[in-house]
Amino acid sequence: MPGSTGGSYQSLVGTKDVYCTTTFAANNNTTGVMATVKKALNLSFQREERKPEVVPARSDSSTTTVNNNRTMPASGAAEEAALLGTMPSDSMDDIELKNIQLQFPSTRSLSRGDSSAHEETVETDRGPIVVAVQGSRNKPAILTYHDLGLNYISSFQAFFNYVDMRALLENFCVYHVNAPGQEEGAQTLPEDYIFPTMDELAAQLDFVLSHFGLKQVIGFGVGAGANILARFALNHASKVAALCLINCASTQAGWIEWGYQKLNARHLRSKGMTQGVLDYLMWHHFGRDTEERNHDLVQVYKSYFERSVNPTNLALFTDSYVRRNDLNIQRELDPNKRKEANTLHMPVLNITGARSPHVDDTITLNGRLDPTNSSWMKISDCGMVLEEQPAKVSEAFRLFLQGEGYGK
Repeated sequence: MPGSTGGSYQSLVGTKDVYCTTTFAANNNTTGVMATVKKALNLSFQREERKPEVVPARSDSSTTTVNNNRTMPASGAAEEAALLGTMPSDSMDDIELKNIQLQFPSTRSLSRGDSSAHEETVETDRGPIVVAVQGSRNKPAILTYHDLGLNYISSFQAFFNYVDMRALLENFCVYHVNAPGQEEGAQTLPEDYIFPTMDELAAQLDFVLSHFGLKQVIGFGVGAGANILARFALNHASKVAALCLINCASTQAGWIEWGYQKLNARHLRSKGMTQGVLDYLMWHHFGRDTEERNHDLVQVYKSYFERSVNPTNLALFTDSYVRRNDLNIQRELDPNKRKEANTLHMPVLNITGARSPHVDDTITLNGRLDPTNSSWMKISDCGMVLEEQPAKVSEAFRLFLQGEGYGK
């Protein structure tokens, strides 16, 4: 949102000055303030260059030298008084504030209008899904998947428009996948529509790769999207070169999460976006004490959840996520058995925010991954890392890709 360089993180290069000229000359006098000051200084220098005067002493016949820069002759005092009379008595006498014209960058937006991606509909065995393509298609592919309550625009647009990511993406093409019915302006799914399970959502990605002719991708997912990408990587290891997983849970939902999410899904179907559902979504993405850290960003997402999310479609996605099963992956300590172990064999960057409610989930995932090809990273003072700390995430992702032989 916001934050770092940008709300939607947009570069200011090439734009007009933020602050335009605010002062105008009050008159057309050819002699300005600076010219008057120069004249005064020249006269002062001339007085200092004069020879000392010798005047008779009052008490005896000896002489006394008088320094002109201490005792000014009457004619000199009159001359300076006249000169000072030409100076403005107040610094504001010579300028007048006419008006103020401010030009600010566009406000933070979560709309398709700010997106440079091209959307395509991909047919799958569980119905069509919308995929947005950003970049040149002849370059290595990054496949993204969003979290609950979001889509590719609200989850990734600001981050991938961040100045550091723009430079990185000159070498990649990004394919943003939307879960069924979660894209911007989506129509309410039919009542008889059976929303795919998490495994079926992962299986849809194989249709995406086939549609665009992709042999291998780099996965980049958040929350529920990270879980989906992990499932796809387990079943299609050869098609995933690397994974960047943010706030990823590898276990099934606990009783507390299950209860809250079931209640949220019920309210979304019957009442729409209630205050209880809104509060849970804000906690899910940002954690606690968010308004104290970034009040403006919170207001943007609250407004987005209230106005732009289809509650019925979100209820179906939420219900599918809360019914997820365990990934059933484990860390194999025996080096001779690691190749046969049921785990993620590709390099994994596991990221969370220090204030995120999903820190424990990422720690559990880290303990189940092979330590030789995985890294766990906790970013301080944030919950929604892509919005609150884009600079740190982009740097970590860039170094991660460089370690895998991508870019320089």
